Order: sequence, then structure tokens, then C-alpha cells
Amino acid sequence: MNPSPGEPPYEPVAPPASPDPARPPAPPGAVAAPPMYRAAEAFAPGDGLHWSPISGLHTLHRLLTALLWALPVGAVGGFLVWRNNGGAPGLVVWVLIVVVVVALAGIVAELDRRSYGYVERADDLVVMHGVFVKRLIVVPYGRMQFVDVTAGLLERWMRIATVRMHTAAAATDATIPGLPAAEAGLLRDRLAQKGEARSMGL
Repeated sequence: MNPSPGEPPYEPVAPPASPDPARPPAPPGAVAAPPMYRAAEAFAPGDGLHWSPISGLHTLHRLLTALLWALPVGAVGGFLVWRNNGGAPGLVVWVLIVVVVVALAGIVAELDRRSYGYVERADDLVVMHGVFVKRLIVVPYGRMQFVDVTAGLLERWMRIATVRMHTAAAATDATIPGLPAAEAGLLRDRLAQKGEARSMGL
């Protein structure tokens, strides 16, 4: 179309975008909905996220702990069996029992290590664990009160640590054991920063 003298040139206007029928428009002043994590099963982080495992030293730590308990218990128990006329056969049976218990503790420790996993999502931390009863805990960053890192003598020697997230409700506290010390420190700082940002409404 040719413009008349003195009129601005004609510029076509793009038609307004048609709304997505699958998503109705949000009303004015509405708060954006939190992200949805679609999971194929109950114990999955959702949206293609993968569990971060804990260190294999967790199994060794649990096994060494069981062994350190078994040595004095085995020695005292063996002495009592020998003193009560159990003789060599009774002592051998007692030693076999202690060995089997330590071996079972090592197997359970490895299964526990494999069951542990955690994922840092946009608004919360998800922790899964459990050998006989599997449990999944979702800890919103805004609900965390404080994060602490602990390590006993054996853990410090093995350079691993445990990260604990504390909330107002003790039932929603989460623990991630068997992390390398450096990784535990980085995770502590990230969680503390996200928790502070959520509590300030950022």
C-alpha cells in the first residue's frame, strides 16, 4: 500500500502470539510455580538427574569399625569360653562366630554404600539410602537451619567426613556419610549458601 503524502510509511504489525493451549496463562501477580521433577519411579531424582554416590571408603570404614569392636569382644568371649571348660573346640566355634559377624558387617556396609545417593536440585536436596528399608528424603534449602561436617579419628585418617543437614523437624534431617573431605567441605558451603539465599527470599 502506497502512503499518502504526509503520512508515515505503512509497517505491517505481527499478529499476537497465540497462547499455548496446554498451559493456561498465569493471572496477573501470580507467583511462578516451582519446577516439577518428573520421575519414572518413587526412588528417582526425576528429569534425568543422576544420584551422586558416596566414597567406597565408607565400606572400609564400617568394616574397620566392626573389626575394632570384634577384637576385644572376641578376646573376652574366648577367654570366658575357655575358662568355662569350653576347651579348644568351644574356642574355635567362638572365633568362627566372630569372623562370620565381621564378614556380615562388611557385606551390609557395602550394601549400605551402594544404597546411598544424593542430588542437588534447584530448590532442594534429595538423599536416598537404606538396605532393608529404602528411604528418600527431600530437604528444601529454605528449611535448613544449619549444616555441619563431622569426622571421627578413623574417618580423619581415611580423609572422609559426614555431612548433616539439620531442619526445624528432626524427621527431615538428612545425613550423607563417607564423602571425601574436600567434597564434604564444598557440599557444606554450597548448601549453606543456597539455604541463606532461600531464607532471604532470593
